[in-house]
Amino acid sequence: MLQTLKTYKIQIIMALTVLVLYAAFAYDLERSDFVRLITLFAGSFYLSFKLIQLLRFNFKTLVILGVLARLIFIIALPNLSQDYFRFLWDGRLLAKGLSPYLLTPNQWVTSGEIPINQSQVLLDGMSGLSRQHFSNYPPVNQFFFWLSGILSGSSILGGVLVLRLCIIAADLGILWIGRKLLEKLKLPEHQIFWYFLNPFIIIELTGNLHFEGVMLFFLIASIYLLIRGNWLWSAVLMGCSISVKLLPLLLLPVLFQYLIKSSSSENRISKIYNPFLKKPLQSIWFLIRYYSVALLIFAVSFAPFLNAELLNHFTDTIALWFQKFEFNASIYYIVRWIGFQVKGYNIIGSAGKMLPVIVIAILLLFTFLRKNNSPNRLLCVLLFSASIYFAFSTTVHPWYIATPLLLSVFTKYRYALIWSAAVILSYAAYQADNVHENLVLVALEYSAVASYLIWELINNKALKLFS
Repeated sequence: MLQTLKTYKIQIIMALTVLVLYAAFAYDLERSDFVRLITLFAGSFYLSFKLIQLLRFNFKTLVILGVLARLIFIIALPNLSQDYFRFLWDGRLLAKGLSPYLLTPNQWVTSGEIPINQSQVLLDGMSGLSRQHFSNYPPVNQFFFWLSGILSGSSILGGVLVLRLCIIAADLGILWIGRKLLEKLKLPEHQIFWYFLNPFIIIELTGNLHFEGVMLFFLIASIYLLIRGNWLWSAVLMGCSISVKLLPLLLLPVLFQYLIKSSSSENRISKIYNPFLKKPLQSIWFLIRYYSVALLIFAVSFAPFLNAELLNHFTDTIALWFQKFEFNASIYYIVRWIGFQVKGYNIIGSAGKMLPVIVIAILLLFTFLRKNNSPNRLLCVLLFSASIYFAFSTTVHPWYIATPLLLSVFTKYRYALIWSAAVILSYAAYQADNVHENLVLVALEYSAVASYLIWELINNKALKLFS
């Protein structure tokens, strides 16, 4: 025991320091104190980075450290995001048998009959935007909110605890599936810790209760099962992933070539029984089955909430993210600047409609012109597809980067790791009294990410730094 302590003395000190930094982050930090925020984050990021390098062959130790880091936050109220107030609001409505999609919180106030406990506390905690808009969280995401409403009663901390345990469970699932997928791809298994031990993930998901991790668990499990040849459960889990966050819906077309390639194994089997069946027809039938199951699971998840107003409320709220909201954008901010020079006003209304069309066009090019017929190629194109989507988005909250970060773990590219570190600069916008972005810091963030990506593309390999 003493010999072990002496051997790993430096690593133990580093690990304990990281846990102390997380404790300070969880219980002694105001979002508006940007200097303290970035200092704590930078310290935890550097130490975690070094620990992964030093202990990359000691899988169990890194797992324990990742779990302990998450448990540090277990009874902390999120301090970088107000979104959890809306999660609890929706969950308590669901616990009462009421749909969160029918009325906005402000409309409930106007009605004079708010049927949930601590309604004023939750309303005061929400942002003004959240209060005046309909819920935009899909049904599987709402299931976890419902759990918090059922299990926590009238305790806000209890509701936070339920949501946090769900997110931690999802991260453990990603760790388990991710290790298997890395083994399948013949990649070093320690690469999963670039996600699991990343302070950005621990702080934004476990700490601030963002459900990207739950969406990513379903997504990565779906991809793993697809690679294993289990298309049916892959499609089911893909549908669940879409019903947590809508992003995987945009990635579905990119699976096209891999699904066609996967159908060839079925072709060989079925031709024993029907030698006259044409391969193109079977490939199309395979595609139809996969996409139909995934989309059916997503559609059926809305069944408990169906009414005449649901579609309008949900789609209108989603559209707001493209045509009204703007935060930490990259290409869009350049387009916006050009709009001011040419038109003299903010062109988000028209740009918000145009940019998604450009994204879809690029993804279709990836779908049909790039050979995505192997697991490694598929994961690379999924990574670039998600990255392009966020590059053209009008709103890129820090926790959104969890998707390219996790996908990058299964590729040779590491620019998303740089992004997960640089995105913390966006918190400079949150001041004590208002939100005001520092565009110099936004430019610094994306310059760092773009520069590293260009370096990787030119050199066709990652820095040894991340090996």
